[in-house]
Amino acid sequence: MSKQSIFPGFHALSEPIRIQIIELLQSTRELCVGDIAQSLGINQSKLSFHLKTLNQSGLVIARRQGRHMYYSLNIDQFSMLEEYLSQVKRFEGS
Repeated sequence: MSKQSIFPGFHALSEPIRIQIIELLQSTRELCVGDIAQSLGINQSKLSFHLKTLNQSGLVIARRQGRHMYYSLNIDQFSMLEEYLSQVKRFEGS
């Protein structure tokens, strides 16, 4: 596990709106941008910026269907962050 694969994930988690997006996606399999924007009460241009950051970090997966973009959580990337934190915790407990 390289630091280059960990840093973007933690950076993406540093913004409250992105945490809200993640929490929303936890409760569903997949949502389109319009549904996420409506649920969170933010405009699509602001949302797109945050979704781009989450996608670049690997925390979400984007899928295009026609004119719509759908987003879902990338559980593998969350598992990698969890593994990193568990290693830090083990080191602290030594």
